[in-house]
Amino acid sequence: MEGDEFWLRLALIPGLGAAKLRAVVGRLGPFQGAEVAQLHAVGLSREQCQAFLNPNRQRLTEAERWLAAPQHRLLTCHHPEYPEALRSLQDAPPLLFIAGDVALLNAPQCALVGSRQATTYGIHWGDYFAHQLAASGLVITSGLAVGIDGIGHRAVLAEGGKTVAVLGNGLQTPYPRCHQGLAERIIASGGLLVSEYLPDTPPLPGHFPQRNRLISGLSLGVLVVEASLRSGSLITARHALEQGREVFALPGHLDSENSQGCHQLIRQGAWLVSQPSELLEVLNSSLHWLPLTVPEPPLAPPMAVASSAAPPCLDLLDKVDNKTTPIDVVAERAGQPLPEVVKQLIELELAGWITAVPGGYVQRKRTSHVRRLDVPI
Repeated sequence: MEGDEFWLRLALIPGLGAAKLRAVVGRLGPFQGAEVAQLHAVGLSREQCQAFLNPNRQRLTEAERWLAAPQHRLLTCHHPEYPEALRSLQDAPPLLFIAGDVALLNAPQCALVGSRQATTYGIHWGDYFAHQLAASGLVITSGLAVGIDGIGHRAVLAEGGKTVAVLGNGLQTPYPRCHQGLAERIIASGGLLVSEYLPDTPPLPGHFPQRNRLISGLSLGVLVVEASLRSGSLITARHALEQGREVFALPGHLDSENSQGCHQLIRQGAWLVSQPSELLEVLNSSLHWLPLTVPEPPLAPPMAVASSAAPPCLDLLDKVDNKTTPIDVVAERAGQPLPEVVKQLIELELAGWITAVPGGYVQRKRTSHVRRLDVPI
């Protein structure tokens, strides 16, 4: 049988598990096939050997059909193009399915991750950092998720840079579905999709923490733009620390739940960065640095500082509590159509009187004195 079919049959053995598959592939070496007796000798049971001989034909055919498409590849950990950054990992994936430019696997990468429920603040700075880091020559790696991941990928594409998306499911149907078009644009622009799962594997919850170790493992460092204390981005940061990678975090609003994870990382020793050149300085690699005349970072969006002027839509502001208030609840209290309420809520957010949080809005905490708007924070 041909090489790819041999490795696909191994991956299709029920109950083999990633750790056992890794051990078997490691002991088999780089050759393209083996007799059943050899498989038994490297640790497979008789039942598993039989499963190898009689694989799930439908899944095998699907995987082979996917691999036959242009720019689709299967790399084993013995392949010369397998990323060097992953070889040293104790839990390195034995197989990698890729779509796109395989050369990016060994290019200097920086991971950019953050909350799926990104706020205006996270969107603003995630886009800015991704643009600037891509302009410096770094490949930006993330997980194709909604929120900060997607913002980072799109910013890199707009900059004309290269980006890598590591998925927690098979590449046959990129997840989430709303980002399938983005996945196609990444490949079309010379980027790369990566997964350790067979092409038809569904997006199971347990896959995504595992996926995060590859995002950090491929990268020189991980930048966390915005994250709550329960965010999966903190799992990526933990993997980065265990792998000896640098961890960077953006500070955020003290009263923003979506910045608490970043603040915790900073307290634990992550690099606090306020501009891309600081991150590049720490990485200290042979990259194309940003010009010495780096433009000043753009002012944060108006929502970053509460205005001292009278709030717009004052009547609606009273309908938003100091704890999370869903938009439909605000509309019900105001007795107004939902589209009109959404428009007014955006005005209040831009003026700094409320903050978007997962599940709705909250009123921002305010002091009795007038805040200075011309003092940098």
